[in-house]
Amino acid sequence: MRLSSSVNIKNRRASFDYEILDRYTAGIVLYGTEIKSIREEHASLADTYCQFIGEELWVKQMNISLYRFGSYSNHEIKRDRKLLLTRRELRKLHRQTLESGKTIIPLRLYINEKGIAKMEIGLCQGKKNYDKRAALKEKDDKRALERLFKN
Repeated sequence: MRLSSSVNIKNRRASFDYEILDRYTAGIVLYGTEIKSIREEHASLADTYCQFIGEELWVKQMNISLYRFGSYSNHEIKRDRKLLLTRRELRKLHRQTLESGKTIIPLRLYINEKGIAKMEIGLCQGKKNYDKRAALKEKDDKRALERLFKN
């Protein structure tokens, strides 16, 4: 009997700064102390991005805090971590990132029902400033409508 995991670490800036074109779920290669820190929700996806090195996809700048009981066997906080995708998905993503303006951004880090850490990544294209302003205005309008109907 497994307990459902409540670990759900999101990259909140991703949907604001980027238009998400496609989403993928990838496994991630971690050390023992890293998975323990993630289970305690001591990780951050702020300022992270993905990059191809050879034919492999790597997450850069992902911050996983040191495990408090880790002693000498603790991990590096901001090391590069390898993502696990099928060869077909990797080729498709690599082809699409060669197009101008497209990048791969981590959207969410979670632990699935089997207890394995997974990362949701998105093929994204940067938004212009006027798109960001329009998104903020839409969000404010939605809040105002909710407030009106609540009272």
